[in-house]
Amino acid sequence: MIEDKNPDLDKVLNPEDSGLKELVVDYIGNKFNHDTDEVTVEMAVEVFASEFSELILVLAEENFVRGYRQAFADLEAGQGAGDES
Repeated sequence: MIEDKNPDLDKVLNPEDSGLKELVVDYIGNKFNHDTDEVTVEMAVEVFASEFSELILVLAEENFVRGYRQAFADLEAGQGAGDES
């Protein structure tokens, strides 16, 4: 087992939430050819990464940039707090 694996990757998707989700879950289930009807988040990420990489790349870049900006904001806030002593 990978120690830093996100446990949300093992969550089973509920296709009844929306029409688009139903289409996606059905597609992924057929792609993996499983005996069960269960499709996990990890399976969805794998399919989207291989077949819709443009979407995953934009999401990853946006997440990285937001995290980077937050780190600088936290650093500046921390430095400002130290100056008040």
